[in-house]
Amino acid sequence: MQTWLKMTASDLGRGIGAGTIDPVALVQTYLEAIDAHPLHDRIYARVTRDRALAEARAAATRAKAGQRLSLLDGVPISWKDLFDTAGTGTEAGSKLLSGRVPDQDAVVLANATAMGLVCLGKTHMSELAFSGLGYNPSTATPPCVNDADAVPGGSSSGAAASVAFDLAPAAIGSDTGGSVRIPAAWNDLVGLKTTAGRLTLEGVVPLALKFDTVGPLTRSVEDAAQLLGLLEGAAVADLRGASLDGRRFAILRTSMLDGTRAQPLAAFEAAVDRLVAAGAVVEHIDVPEVQEAVDLAALLITSEAYGLWKDVIEANPDAMYDEILARFRLGAAHGAADYVAGWAKLDALRAAYDAATAGFDAVLGPSSAIMPPNLDRLNSEEDYYVSENLLALRNTRVGNMLGLCGLTLPTGVPSCGIMFLCAPDLEEHLLRVGAAAEAALI
Repeated sequence: MQTWLKMTASDLGRGIGAGTIDPVALVQTYLEAIDAHPLHDRIYARVTRDRALAEARAAATRAKAGQRLSLLDGVPISWKDLFDTAGTGTEAGSKLLSGRVPDQDAVVLANATAMGLVCLGKTHMSELAFSGLGYNPSTATPPCVNDADAVPGGSSSGAAASVAFDLAPAAIGSDTGGSVRIPAAWNDLVGLKTTAGRLTLEGVVPLALKFDTVGPLTRSVEDAAQLLGLLEGAAVADLRGASLDGRRFAILRTSMLDGTRAQPLAAFEAAVDRLVAAGAVVEHIDVPEVQEAVDLAALLITSEAYGLWKDVIEANPDAMYDEILARFRLGAAHGAADYVAGWAKLDALRAAYDAATAGFDAVLGPSSAIMPPNLDRLNSEEDYYVSENLLALRNTRVGNMLGLCGLTLPTGVPSCGIMFLCAPDLEEHLLRVGAAAEAALI
């Protein structure tokens, strides 16, 4: 049964379908692994033991009757602690929300449950999802699988750790500026950022509603495709026959390469070489609108975040981590006219980017310009926290600001991912590209 802890969600589902894996035994194996792990309190905020066992028993009954609801019926996964869970605390990593217990599930959680997925519990995260590092002195900072002295990336930090440390076969996180892709990259996982609006945010604690997205962190592209379909309540992308032969990729010459540190840059370049060897065509291009779009994050995301949270924050600011509080309060400096003008400019920049990249299957870049930062330095050096957070988010934020869907894959170098960005609502195309790239990078 211990081998189950290393398997992909899809392989576990196939085992359940074949009758070689019992859903109840599977969930019990994961619950026992969570209980036994010395760092489980830094990964899971709450374990939904009774719910998981009840859902597993129902899945076992369906499997015996030949009435499984999906490939992943009976497979347990974890959920970032900003997805509402009926009767279970959902506090989004903040003392501002201590004791908050919703009375119904977020819609994406309800969709997943309706297709047979089992809820293992809620994972720790950056406070109110407003950091790419995963450092949270208010609740807990999850570990990085490759460096015990480093942070795991955020804000879906515990989500990544739950999979990387074999305490869940897959996890559901959210991504507003990189919060799925950064922790996935730093923990050698697959991370899918969906197009804003593709998956409903109903019942998800918000950060910036026009940029917030829901996405899975998994061990394979197949798992990401399966979970996207189940979260959406739609058909699963067909990945059969995916190939890189003739695929055209663009690399942004300056926007995502300048200032990238040696190790992630070398890993990215080596990964690109493997894609080319598998038949891809790669071209370096300049799109100056990209940097202009990224620069608007300071106006648009902070304005939305502070607008949503101002009353709650200012009623109890001492409950927040200082750096997160400061980031929220940046939004107070912007007026309505600035916000409206900013969006008008961003829409024009998005159109220019779409035109410049329309002939390519995806745009490539290092998932992060840096390696996971040192936890002790983040705790003691304010300037280090600010600089590393900005660099961590720099590349992934391109996808959020330009309204794209994105996927990060492991390169084989620890904590170094390669990112693929596609036009809005092309997740199925992105996943097929990702499946072919995954095969070339293994």
